[in-house]
Amino acid sequence: MTNDKIQVIGIDVGGTAIKLGRFADDGTCLQSLTVASPQPTTPEAVLAVLIDAIAQIDPGNQAVAIGVGTPGPSDAKGRIAKIAINLPGWIDVPLADWLEAKIGKPTAIANDANCALLGEAWLGAGRHFQNLILLTLGTGVGGAIILNGKLFIGHQGAAGELGLISLNPDGPICNSGNRGSLEQYACATAIRRRTLKEPIELGFLAQQGDATALTFWQEYGTYLGIGLTSLIYVLTPQAIIIGGGISGSFEFFLPAVKAEIEKRVQPLSRAGLQILPAELGNFAGIMGAAKLAWQRYSEC
Repeated sequence: MTNDKIQVIGIDVGGTAIKLGRFADDGTCLQSLTVASPQPTTPEAVLAVLIDAIAQIDPGNQAVAIGVGTPGPSDAKGRIAKIAINLPGWIDVPLADWLEAKIGKPTAIANDANCALLGEAWLGAGRHFQNLILLTLGTGVGGAIILNGKLFIGHQGAAGELGLISLNPDGPICNSGNRGSLEQYACATAIRRRTLKEPIELGFLAQQGDATALTFWQEYGTYLGIGLTSLIYVLTPQAIIIGGGISGSFEFFLPAVKAEIEKRVQPLSRAGLQILPAELGNFAGIMGAAKLAWQRYSEC
């Protein structure tokens, strides 16, 4: 890939790290960079870090557009970061406008889970499907939806918060205000609360054949499968992609997930359904943000 090809920049903003990639139009990553998130991670501080990091990753100023994933919903036009509950001061932040004013390139933003799904749908596990959903299992449980080949974000841009669906009306209180959401049974915090162990430790123990760990992952898959049942009935996806750090134990909880779905979902609603691990890992977010940048560039 030569440097005279059109290029874009994809960015994934997180609470501890900010990842960037410069991409060609076929998805080739020409250069990547990870920088520490400023502390506190205020919008103004993040903007300053982004400006410096963009200059590092694109010293020749060749990129034609920028896409950014943020840890929370954006508005439907991809201009404003509406809220990021784990980052201070992130309420109605016009991040796209700020970057366009400072960098001079067309910019769009989206929820980080939406970006991850765009990446998987472009070049990862979802590339063969037109209707699919993504669950990211980590500190929280994120989600995203693609219907008929297009990202579904709802009329306010906040659709796809799949981890916040109700699972148990009397369950633990969620930061969203819900009680007993899927997130409260499937996120890393929930795993620690139940087992006093880290997910990665439970995955290692399961690999060693530890009976207690294997039983835990079976129970985990049961809860996850019940949650997915509701999503399948509403969306009838061709594929469900499971990502995030907890997906490293995919092989141990998948059988229970499938068993619950087969038990609870009528055959027509799950015909041909595939449940797949994400393929792009930590690159999914920046690749999806790059796809977002290509879409923004095509609109200009």
